[in-house]
Formats: sequence, structure tokens, C-alpha cells
Amino acid sequence: MNDLRFRLADDTDLATLVRLRDDAARWMIAQGVTGQWQPGELGTDHFRKIMKHGEIWLAEASGQVIGAWELWWQDEDAWGPQPPTAGYVHRLMVDHGRVPSGTGGHLLHAAERRVADAGRTLVRLDCLSGNTRLRAYYLDSGYRVVGHKEGKPQPGGTPKSFTLLEKSVRGDSEGATTARQD
Repeated sequence: MNDLRFRLADDTDLATLVRLRDDAARWMIAQGVTGQWQPGELGTDHFRKIMKHGEIWLAEASGQVIGAWELWWQDEDAWGPQPPTAGYVHRLMVDHGRVPSGTGGHLLHAAERRVADAGRTLVRLDCLSGNTRLRAYYLDSGYRVVGHKEGKPQPGGTPKSFTLLEKSVRGDSEGATTARQD
């Protein structure tokens, strides 16, 4: 995707975010992934709250929003109190009807770059413990499992159990993000 661009979401993007999240939930269900997301779970209030305490990034191509992710600077519900060394990626989503395979990886890399550019050295995320496909995706993207969280509270739903994953990142002199070889 040569014309992929990223920008921070604002209040005018709320309906787009809800549609994108609901469409991603329907796609997951169609792929046999149940229990992770359900259409209608999150509305504009959720995304407005995230914008106040974190960041929501949109991915655009050819003038159309084709993906998004949330970036939090803390996530005590999953990770407990932590020093300010990580960025937490949530709700990485793409419009599967408009994008080629691999687009999610471009979004994930942009999120990693943003975390590194903010001076943090870790990107953390979580996925439903039973979602082996998503867990494999993150492992293939250089993340490693560092724990599990039982009963993590969910916006608009009952608590669920999650696998916790992280990846070391650093910014280099040209603004790119690379995985750290520990």
C-alpha cells in the first residue's frame, strides 16, 4: 500500500471507528473466531474516552479510512502498575473488504514506531487466551508471551482471560523501529 497514511482520530471520526470495529467483529465471527469481539459492543462513548486518555490512530489509503488502533500509555487492568516504559496497543483493526493481506502488519509496525518515537522501549498487547490464530499472528510479528491475565474487565462486557505479549522496540536515527535483539 504505497499511499498508506496515518493520522490521529478526532470526534469527527467516532462513527467511522464504531463502523470499523463492528465490521471487524463481524469478519472475526465469519472466520470462526467467537468470543473476542461482538458487533455493537462499543459505541462512540468508548472511543471518545480513549481519545481523552490515550491515542486512536487511523490508517487511510486513497482518502478512505481502512484501519485503526488504540494506543494507551498504561493498562493497569491487564498489566498492573508499571513504570512508563511501554505503549499498549488495543483494537488493531482493518477493513477486510478494502485492504490487501498484510495491511494489519503495516498498522502494527506504525504503532510500534509511535511507541519508540515516544521514547518507550516496549510494545505490549493482549489477545483472548483461546484465540490461537491471533496469538500466532503476534508471535510471527516478533512478540513473545510474557503472561496471562484471568478475568480482565471488558468495556461493555463480562471479564475475559487474556494472553499478554510484548516486543522490545527502539527508534533509530532515521525514525524506523527495529526489534531489539535481547
